[in-house]
Amino acid sequence: MSPARTKVAPALEREHILLLLREMLRIRRFEEKAAELYSLAKIRGFLHLYIGEEAVAVGAMQSLREDDRIVATYRDHGHALARGLPMGALMAEMYGKTTGCSGGRGGSMHFFDASRRFYGGYAIVGGGLPVALGLALADAMQGNPLVTACFFGDGAVVEGEFHETMNLAALWHLPLLFLYENNLYAMGTAIERSQAQLDMELRARGYGVPAEVVDGMDVLAVEKAVRRGVEAVRGGGGPHLVELKTYRFRAHSLADPDLYRTKEEVEQWRTTRDPIDLFVAQQQIDEATLGELEAAVNAELDEAVAFAEAGPWEPVETLEEHVTTPVAP
Repeated sequence: MSPARTKVAPALEREHILLLLREMLRIRRFEEKAAELYSLAKIRGFLHLYIGEEAVAVGAMQSLREDDRIVATYRDHGHALARGLPMGALMAEMYGKTTGCSGGRGGSMHFFDASRRFYGGYAIVGGGLPVALGLALADAMQGNPLVTACFFGDGAVVEGEFHETMNLAALWHLPLLFLYENNLYAMGTAIERSQAQLDMELRARGYGVPAEVVDGMDVLAVEKAVRRGVEAVRGGGGPHLVELKTYRFRAHSLADPDLYRTKEEVEQWRTTRDPIDLFVAQQQIDEATLGELEAAVNAELDEAVAFAEAGPWEPVETLEEHVTTPVAP
C-alpha cells in the first residue's frame, strides 16, 4: 500500500469525510424504516425511496449555503434530510400528523420548510422547475446573491416545463442551477427508449447553458461538480446544469412491480456501485467508526419514529384551513 493511502487525514478533512458518510447513512436507514412502516400501514399513499441515490443529495448540499433555495422532486426524502430538515418532522409528515414539516397535509411527496429554504417536494413530474425559475427570477430582480438549485429526474427532461424553464433561465440569465438526477429509468421506461438525444451537455448547449456530467454514485465527485456549478452561477454566469448519473436500487415506488429491468442488473449495481460501500472503502473507514455512526443514526431514527407516533392527528374542524376557495364573479 502506498504512503499516500496510509497518510492520516487532517482533522477538518476527517470531520468532513465522516459528515458525508453519516448523512448518507441517515438517508439509507430512514428510507429502509419508511419501507418497513409502509408495510405496516403506518405510512399510506405513494412512497418513492431514495435508496442508491444518497450521494447525489448529500454531495450537492455541501456546496449550497443555508440561504440558497432548494426545489426537490417527489422523491424528496433524501434532499430534505441532507438539507437539514429534522428527521422527526419528516417521519411525522409521512404519518400524516400535524407535527410534520407540512402539517401532515403533504405526505411523502410534499416536504416543505421555508425556514430552511426548502420549497418542495412536487408530485407532478417536472412541477418544481417553474417554481425554481420563479424563485431565481425573484432573487435576480431583488439583487439577492443567492442560488436556486432545482433537482429533477430523467422523466422531467421530456416535459415541456423543462424546456420552458431552460429557455427562460438562459434568456434572463438567472441564478438557477439545474441538478439532473439521471437514474436511467424515469418511472418505468429506459431512457434510451424514451429520449432521442441522451447527451445532456449537447441539449443544454442548445439553450446556451453550460453543463457537466458526473458520477452520481461518488459523493466527492458530486460535491466538487456541484460546487463548480454553484460558484459559476453565484459569480454571475447565469444558469448551469449538472447531470448526476445515478441508480435507484428500489422500484420507482412501493406500488411498482419493477418488471422493466432485470434482477441481475439491480444486483450488479448494488454489489459494485453502492455509494455508501464505495465511500467506506475509498476512505478506509474502520468497523468501529462505522459502528458508532450506525448507532447514532439508529438512535436518531428511533426518536423520529417515536415523535411521529406521538404526534396528534389534525382535528376535522380545521379541514378547510389553508384551502383556497374560488371567489364567485
